[in-house]
Amino acid sequence: MFKKNPTYGTRRMTKYLNKLEIEIGRTRVTRLYRELGIQAIYPRPRTSIARKEHLKYPYLLKDLKIEHPDQVWATDITYIKLPGGFVYLTAVMDLYSRYVISWSLSTMLDSCFCVGTLQDALRYGTPEIFNSDQGVQYTSNDFTNELKNAGIKISMDGKGRCFDNIFVERLWRTVKYEWVYLHSFENVSDLKTGLAWYFTHYNNERLHQSLNYETPASIYFNLKATKEAA
Repeated sequence: MFKKNPTYGTRRMTKYLNKLEIEIGRTRVTRLYRELGIQAIYPRPRTSIARKEHLKYPYLLKDLKIEHPDQVWATDITYIKLPGGFVYLTAVMDLYSRYVISWSLSTMLDSCFCVGTLQDALRYGTPEIFNSDQGVQYTSNDFTNELKNAGIKISMDGKGRCFDNIFVERLWRTVKYEWVYLHSFENVSDLKTGLAWYFTHYNNERLHQSLNYETPASIYFNLKATKEAA
């Protein structure tokens, strides 16, 4: 039901189910939303909300000099407006090379699509440190256990400190201003196809001033090959 109506909050979903002759109250719908980790898609300034009972980890990047690929990976979530509502975009980036290792879209703001994106990224390698914010998607056991099982140190931004993850924030600005805002995507499928093209371009063709006008892919893979050969 939610996938069909991802913009429905608990009140509208309750009314919708009642019209289908499903006897259910808003209290139960609210509980089910909470248990399933889903929220209605609508504009909101915060895409990651902390959960008090989840363990938080210290920020490990302060004064750290990032010197090679796979030293630090980072992730974040942003949202993109479509005619029918909003969808969520997440990505995993190597901070040294700015290479986008994996990314995915979802109509639901839950931990599942973040875990899947992490699993996709880990097929390419294993970072020493993985940094995120303190949102429930990243403090969930499903997410942190993936990192622990791979022997990765967990780092989390300080509460209210959005600039701790500034490189991924810059990625979102680049993606939106160079691609999303220049096109009229009508649905999730069209957006996914467009982003697939753009991230390939971003990694392999777009020259980055901060990388001395090299591409993220050339920095990431060339230095990885050099390190492995040493």
